[in-house]
Amino acid sequence: MDQGTGVFVTDGGIETDLIFRRGVDLPHFAAFVLLDTAEGRSALRDYYAGYAAIASASGRPLLLESPTWRANPDWGRLLGYDARDLERVNSAAIEFMADLRRDHVDAVGVIRISGSIGPRHDGYAASSEPHPDTAFDYHRPQVAAFADGAADLATAYTITHVGEAIGIVRAARAERVPIAVSFTVDADGRLLSGIGLAEAITAVDEAAPPDYFLVNCAHPSHIAIAIGPEPAEWNRRIAGIRANASTAGHAELDAAIERDDGTPGEFATAQADLLDRLPDLSILGGCCGTDERHVDAMVREIARRAGES
Repeated sequence: MDQGTGVFVTDGGIETDLIFRRGVDLPHFAAFVLLDTAEGRSALRDYYAGYAAIASASGRPLLLESPTWRANPDWGRLLGYDARDLERVNSAAIEFMADLRRDHVDAVGVIRISGSIGPRHDGYAASSEPHPDTAFDYHRPQVAAFADGAADLATAYTITHVGEAIGIVRAARAERVPIAVSFTVDADGRLLSGIGLAEAITAVDEAAPPDYFLVNCAHPSHIAIAIGPEPAEWNRRIAGIRANASTAGHAELDAAIERDDGTPGEFATAQADLLDRLPDLSILGGCCGTDERHVDAMVREIARRAGES
């Protein structure tokens, strides 16, 4: 992401916000199904509009992430979507984001569209390591749908295995789409597969380097453990943080029946602390339990520390 345009604002935890705060039914945590109804598209427009307003008010660029984290074959099958349905809905998602960009570009200015990719299996569980070749074949159709549309890039979120990350990057390169990989870490700062974040980023960079990395779906305090106390070449590859509001680990979050949205002020402080430690960050947003209150508080805290009016 071009840091010359400033730190991009992006959204919060779309699934937890829609389910727990807005009362929207998302079977299997899949937001992409909303694209298939007028009511669902209206709910998505309302959701993204809040973040466009934050970007506009703060004078920051906006990264719009498509609601396609679950739009892959395994999760699609559970929801009755075959390969043709998934191609259609992934394409429709990028068209929807392009429409949102047209709606808000005059107020915001710079808006980038990212096609969101999720892991094949549960992002909260360390299942068997996917082989890069298998991950390449599995994820390429979704990446191809993004490439055929108006997506500026694709981002793979909540990744727990190096092999899957490598396969996704190779698929994006084959489709000539810029690609970012976002690993998730647990409360101990390690990936659920057991390795450290430094080891994961280094391994992916050696095999198939993405354009940049992010970390998502972990509280800022867990991410702070993962990046370590000192700057290093590997953690300068991290360009984005999308953190959880809750300090709970993945097992607790997976079992939760209510949303833990923490305190927006505490979230903002913790996120701004990460920006101080990772000065190359150019994307900041939220993940589980966060909404526009958290992102707005974060943007205001970053501006305060920078001495902006």
